[in-house]
Amino acid sequence: MKTVNNFKTGIFGTGLDTYWAQFDGLRELLEGYRTEIKDGIAERTGVEVVDAGMVDCPEKAIEAASILAREEVDLVFVYMATYCLSSTVLPVAQRLKCPVVVLNLQPVPAIDYDYINSMNDRGRMTGYWLAHCQACSMPEIASVFLRSGLKCEFVTGYLKDDLAWKEIEDWTAAARTGHAMKNNRLGVLGHYYCGMLDVYTDLTKQSATFGTHIELLEMCELKRCRDNATEEEVESKIREFHESFDVSPECEKHEIERAALTSVALDRLVSEHRLGSIAYYYEGCSGNEYENIVTSVIAGNTLLTGRNIPVAGECEVKNAQAMKILAELGAGGSFSEFYAMDFNDDAVLLGHDGPAHFAIAEGRVKLVPLPVYHGKPGKGLSIQMTVRHGAVTLLSVCEDSSGVYFLVAEGESVAGPVLQIGNTNSRYRFPCGVRRFMDGWSKAGPSHHCAVGTGHIAGKIRKLAWLLNIRVVSI
Repeated sequence: MKTVNNFKTGIFGTGLDTYWAQFDGLRELLEGYRTEIKDGIAERTGVEVVDAGMVDCPEKAIEAASILAREEVDLVFVYMATYCLSSTVLPVAQRLKCPVVVLNLQPVPAIDYDYINSMNDRGRMTGYWLAHCQACSMPEIASVFLRSGLKCEFVTGYLKDDLAWKEIEDWTAAARTGHAMKNNRLGVLGHYYCGMLDVYTDLTKQSATFGTHIELLEMCELKRCRDNATEEEVESKIREFHESFDVSPECEKHEIERAALTSVALDRLVSEHRLGSIAYYYEGCSGNEYENIVTSVIAGNTLLTGRNIPVAGECEVKNAQAMKILAELGAGGSFSEFYAMDFNDDAVLLGHDGPAHFAIAEGRVKLVPLPVYHGKPGKGLSIQMTVRHGAVTLLSVCEDSSGVYFLVAEGESVAGPVLQIGNTNSRYRFPCGVRRFMDGWSKAGPSHHCAVGTGHIAGKIRKLAWLLNIRVVSI
């Protein structure tokens, strides 16, 4: 999925122009540190970094703001190279329509006190100290931003600090995800599952919060794509099924061909509308052609989800958003709901019928036949898998009277018995225990669906929430 324009970060350094004539070599030294940070961001994250140079006076602040605005950066890192006047930072932040993260990074963990005290030249000693004086401006900048109604966050550490670099990488990942959501096109095919009031959402709020374009799709479009599929495309798709899934010998040839035909149509629909995610549900009258199509979408939708074009069933738009966020953060993102509690093992079971993220499965994903889709019309092929054992993050995009917010929890996908019913099915444990987790998660007000991703990434999600100006609830 290509976004409209490339994601970019910006960086500029701060200083005080009065220092340069007073302390020989100080500016060059600080310029080198900024270059090291800029190159480090590019190498560690793979993103384009726009360097607006050293801002050491109000005039250069205007120049830097112009450069960063022209390049349409999505996030700006302000490297506090030494003490600076807040009047040189405020104009940049005021002119940019993107978040600011201030880097309070010393060159080294601590000043070499013996070295500086042995110089016997208080002028040179002061210059050396100023190269380590990053923290001096931190309260000043925070104060001025607060009084100006602007937001900023800080990363504090030193140049070779792994913890600081992890924070920088997380901020970049969160901003890149926000950029992807802003440029995403989410297709809505069909309608809500009737009566699931928790699933219903305000599409305008979704677009306003994330910048996502909502594309309303027609079933007749999917039928047209299906009618135009060629035999070669269907045969190729069947081979893809066997490459991606462990296809059960119980699957009838007719059902595999039916699912492959629909999968080809789904690929074409996604391509035509340039979709990055989909929410769908449809029933149709018994024997209707649309019912035939919608009962054969699971395999194709799973392939799309594994390509990070997540597909959420039951027209769960909010969960399609959550799945897309996890996908952009590299965590996968699989459609889930609560299945049962195991008090003997202090675990909760989550799963769902329909599409799954096969790239985050524990072992091979099985494609199996179902004699009935419970609660839905028809029968056909389904996905059976368990989310990879290890660290996981649950994410729900929620909505209440105050707006959109995130609900997040970190836990573990653990081994143990699961139901072999032709659904995704996994066991999870959470630090607070199954009783407190279920109570806390439910009271936070999500729909009954959530997205499951691999790894512990709640920190990145909290950063994304800050960038989007929405709240986050953690369990």
